[in-house]
Amino acid sequence: MKYILLLVFTVFSFKTFAQDVNASSEVYPEFDECSNIEYAQQAQCFNKTLISFIKSNFNMPPVVAEENYSGQVTIIFEVDEEGKFQLIYMDSAYEELKEEITRVFDALPVLKPATYNGRPIHMQFRMPLKIPMATMVSIQPVEEKEQLVLKEKENEVVALEPNELSEYERIKSDDFTQPRFSSQINIPLSHEYYSRFDAQINEIGLNSHSAVKPLMYSEVNPYYDFEANRKELMQDRNTYVGRKLWNEHLVRFQTEDYWFTIDPGFDLHIGKDFQQTEYELTYNNTRELIIQGGLGKKFNFYSVIFENQGRFAQYYNDFAESIRPAGGDPAIIPGRGIAKTFMNDGYDYPVAEGYLSFTPSEFINIQFGHGNNFIGDGYRSLLLSDNPSPYPYLKLNTQFWKIKYTNTWMSLRDVRPAVTNSGSFRTKYIANHYLSWNVSKRLNLGFFESVMWENDNERGIDLNYLNPVIFYRAIEFATGADGGNAIIGLTGKYKISNQMYTYGQWLIDEFSSTDVFGGEGSWKNKLGFQLGLKYFNAFGVDDLYLQAEYNQVRPYTYSHNSITLNYGHNNQSMAHLWGANFREFIGIARYKQGRWFGSTKFIYGKRGFDFSETGEYYGQDIYRTEEDRAFESGVKIGQGNTTNSFYSELEAGYLVNPATNLKLFASFIYRDFNPQAKTVANFENSTTWINFGLRTDIFNWYFDY
Repeated sequence: MKYILLLVFTVFSFKTFAQDVNASSEVYPEFDECSNIEYAQQAQCFNKTLISFIKSNFNMPPVVAEENYSGQVTIIFEVDEEGKFQLIYMDSAYEELKEEITRVFDALPVLKPATYNGRPIHMQFRMPLKIPMATMVSIQPVEEKEQLVLKEKENEVVALEPNELSEYERIKSDDFTQPRFSSQINIPLSHEYYSRFDAQINEIGLNSHSAVKPLMYSEVNPYYDFEANRKELMQDRNTYVGRKLWNEHLVRFQTEDYWFTIDPGFDLHIGKDFQQTEYELTYNNTRELIIQGGLGKKFNFYSVIFENQGRFAQYYNDFAESIRPAGGDPAIIPGRGIAKTFMNDGYDYPVAEGYLSFTPSEFINIQFGHGNNFIGDGYRSLLLSDNPSPYPYLKLNTQFWKIKYTNTWMSLRDVRPAVTNSGSFRTKYIANHYLSWNVSKRLNLGFFESVMWENDNERGIDLNYLNPVIFYRAIEFATGADGGNAIIGLTGKYKISNQMYTYGQWLIDEFSSTDVFGGEGSWKNKLGFQLGLKYFNAFGVDDLYLQAEYNQVRPYTYSHNSITLNYGHNNQSMAHLWGANFREFIGIARYKQGRWFGSTKFIYGKRGFDFSETGEYYGQDIYRTEEDRAFESGVKIGQGNTTNSFYSELEAGYLVNPATNLKLFASFIYRDFNPQAKTVANFENSTTWINFGLRTDIFNWYFDY
């Protein structure tokens, strides 16, 4: 396998990348005489040159001249994808006129064909030719719906109207106009992709809402011109293979009523962990099938199937195995899912994601799917992040006035051996709502509330939490002390300028005002805090993106005395991937030029782990019960097995196909992990890991554990 991967990377690494060119939407067929004509004059030049050629080469048939015939010949012709003239239909009283016109058209030169978005197309025209030759001749392009279909009948070319075709023959695609950009399809969760339009949707005075992700294309399209950006990245590729590899979806189909695309995807990594001696290389081998489309204007769908095998750097493998599920499977790949053993030293982990998106009115969008969600404007979220494996969810977005209100209901799993029942994983549920309010043209505030409950007493989906406009904390209290676990949060964003804004989050899992103001550091003060800054076109450099972020979460946050009611899924946190009992500083820089991109990331953190899985609980592992806590007071961040960690990542690459976000990349990761005491789960190690790969960037890989 590794040699196959090496071959793929070698082929792509030595590809010669063509220069990017701007491509106009539709360009007329081009005579040599029109090669230097501006776009606005192309149609006029084409018509004038063609008419001049016909007049210069047309010889009136004698029989027509003798009878002093005066009339009109209707001609329908096309210039095909190769630039050749093809007569489709002629209507004339004289066969001699048809023969002469055919001779003249056969003598026409081969042109540069018409193009649409840089792709050669055929173009049909209607020309009423006056006999004798008139000074003015009108040549008009035939609209797509009027285009004629050819049929051979008794050695004659005749025209068929569309309604004469069979039902099957009438099914054909119109020109593809990128309908995804105005649809209710979600923009895939990719930090790099979102950084491209972050500045545009956060300009001062806009009534946009950027915290609830994934955003839909229809939400971003009014502020960021996806089509213009696509044209800027378009390459001049004329062959079918060239267009599909560098510019287009593999399969695309569009009519007035529906559209869809089908694409293969890849996530192929090959690398080296220089501290690992048990195996030679690391790798990831993912093949994807991506299907998306729309039925009418209000209904969209998206589905992707992942087939994966991988082996990663040792620290990452160790973490994946530390969160393995009950049942004998060796690991859970963070953010992906449960894995089984592959070839003794690797993992096989199938994943599927997809959703249905329905917009019954301009104010409401409803989605039912299996995937991830994110709340916040930062790299991390303390409220809801895309850190865990995909899960089933129902989401309701309502937007009006200066408000966007989001309700999400999720079904999660607790997969630990201690809580697994009869071989089946335990089910729990989360309901949350988040209200985003643009207080002014610069200030946005967000209000978050979430409640978790499990299927105890056979209650399943608790109807109390289906109400989208109710205060969950009160309902949780009414269902009993252990009936649920609620957390609340506050977010904020302030636009300093069109190039800079600051953002933050404040999380409250449990709050005791007496203990907070008592200053004794009570364990009950389960709080989290985030503060960040983004700077676009930094220091006057176009497309330079800078981000700084600070996060901290106090010990025991997200955990619960009913241990199934922790804020987790598949042994992973639903919020920050480090769980709790930490503080971290993050610095990120991104730059792009055309299809080229690069980024760098630095993360420094202080974390507090347990000394053992069964000893005193210091508050990092959200899956432990808080009844095992080490302290009642004097609780502080980093307590326990204090660990300093440093993570850096450099990445550079080339965007191979903008339609699918397919990227060729190389990355360098350095990680240093230094705990106070060596334990089975945590011990001192440094990792240097390089990767080369080709990936369809439609989700975030987090290697910064």
